[in-house]
Amino acid sequence: MQKARKPIEIKISTVVAISAILHETDPTSLEQALKEMTGGVADFFEDEFAVLDIGTLEADAAAGIDWSAVVALFKRFRLNTVAVRNAPQALHEGIVAHGLAIDTSAVAGAGAANARAQQAAAQEAEPAPVQAADPTPGPATAAAQPAAAAPAANTVVIDTPVRAGQRIYARGADLVVLAVVNNGAELIADGCIHVYAPLRGRALAGASGNTAARIFAASLEAELVSIAGVYRTFENGHAPELAGKQVQVRLQGERIDVLPMSSW
Repeated sequence: MQKARKPIEIKISTVVAISAILHETDPTSLEQALKEMTGGVADFFEDEFAVLDIGTLEADAAAGIDWSAVVALFKRFRLNTVAVRNAPQALHEGIVAHGLAIDTSAVAGAGAANARAQQAAAQEAEPAPVQAADPTPGPATAAAQPAAAAPAANTVVIDTPVRAGQRIYARGADLVVLAVVNNGAELIADGCIHVYAPLRGRALAGASGNTAARIFAASLEAELVSIAGVYRTFENGHAPELAGKQVQVRLQGERIDVLPMSSW
């Protein structure tokens, strides 16, 4: 007898969202900034999810945000606002009332990082224990224990072409692609992205905020590249001197640089 299907199943899923860091709250200013960012391209964001980060705003400015207006504005630019990050406790009720979630992942991550930093500092400050000399000499190997091997870095390897409409996310890892990445495809990695073939479509490295992440490509023909949320588009085409050459993409301050590999 065939088992009845359950009305609903819940599974763990990874959802990638753009982090929109607000430095102003005026809808007119935000609209102008989005127009400049997208360059008038209607499908620049392609209905992606967005998390609003208000951590840089003053308390009075954050309290005065017109959530309905901001959500509607982002919607016009095909960004679906789903949550707010770094919001003061006093604003949570109003944010939730507008159908938005409270994103606490950044706070939790910062807390864990601070705990690790404090633990490391305490260990450095604590004097090393002084051991009494052993009157009975032993083998040299007994005096020193071998250091534990460092864990290997996580890497996701894709060895087939990445098609238009396909999105690949290497969570907490580097991403290595051994085949062509087509227009309309999207690569996302918390670490670096390596493409040993033509890289078209979009490539977003350092997605979790790693500003040291880079993108490496055998031939860069991308529509958009991003490092730690800083974007660069290529509406006017790519530099002719880099055509067909191996390049690296890196973040310098608030600027995305595209350089030949030889510039290392």
